[in-house]
Amino acid sequence: MITLKTVSVDELESAAQSCNFILPIEQTAVWASYQATIEGRRPWGCFIIQQDNKPLAFISLIDFETHGYHYLRSMHGPAWLEHPSQELETEVLETLAEQLKQTDKNLVFMRIDTWYDNLAVPVLSTVPYNQTVIIPLEGGDEEILKRMKSRGRRDVRKALRECPATCADETKRAYEDFSEYYEVMVDTGKRDGFVPAPLSDYTDMLDALGTDHCRVFAARIEDRVVGWSIVTVNGPFAVRYYAGMRSEVMRMHVTDKLLYSECCMLGAMGITHYDLMGIGSDFAPSLKGLNEFKTKFTNEITPVAAGRDVPLRTMYYKTLTTAKKIRGALRK
Repeated sequence: MITLKTVSVDELESAAQSCNFILPIEQTAVWASYQATIEGRRPWGCFIIQQDNKPLAFISLIDFETHGYHYLRSMHGPAWLEHPSQELETEVLETLAEQLKQTDKNLVFMRIDTWYDNLAVPVLSTVPYNQTVIIPLEGGDEEILKRMKSRGRRDVRKALRECPATCADETKRAYEDFSEYYEVMVDTGKRDGFVPAPLSDYTDMLDALGTDHCRVFAARIEDRVVGWSIVTVNGPFAVRYYAGMRSEVMRMHVTDKLLYSECCMLGAMGITHYDLMGIGSDFAPSLKGLNEFKTKFTNEITPVAAGRDVPLRTMYYKTLTTAKKIRGALRK
């Protein structure tokens, strides 16, 4: 029988630790505190998902208010102790949905990461993915290089020979003033056709997570930032959350040199796995443009649970999907 034990986020972390399980950073107290700094978001609550009173998975939920309605988001949640069967995941989703319907009548849907379709439907917004690239970092710099695909090793070695950039952990410098890094993101947005989030979004993330959980790496040419990345850290796991690169240096192999340098520096810190955060597939075709670069750094592609919506107020959710279709038709 599946049951949900309501706990605080600190209790959630303690329960996971007692199982020798390291939660994704998005399921931790420090992430909940960070989300609380963002307008329209607040930590909603946490559950230990149990079967016969034994932990199966952990989930921390964040309430999102947008366009006049509420939904819950759990990135990388549920975090399973062991990979679930389709039947087990379906039972857990049913139990979660029923609990949320009874507890909070304002919720229209929950957006969680699932391995199977089950009760879930494609998300109303954002671009979820079901595959990622995770670079193993154990064994030192040369071992990191050896485990790459041949074209990855070739490109990194070329970058180390020819790229004039100097790469370093600039966490302290970035925390003091992020403006020069933000200029790079503005340039990246102009090139790639997106409007970057305000500067405060990045500085708030750094301040909320702190240097133990959020690092900044940068590449400089003549002491000018030309590329950087924000990397989250929890236990032995790191995730490349954001990255920017100046257009003028795109052909100088700066990205290859910076990413490899990040791997080496993170490995020296005791990090064992570095997640590049999503590539394209038939599930996420719009992300396939990322594959050529990211997949050269490892021989393995890692499947992950993908973001999906589970409607809680069915008619309201249908209204939202209809409105989305109408907006899409008008744009065309």
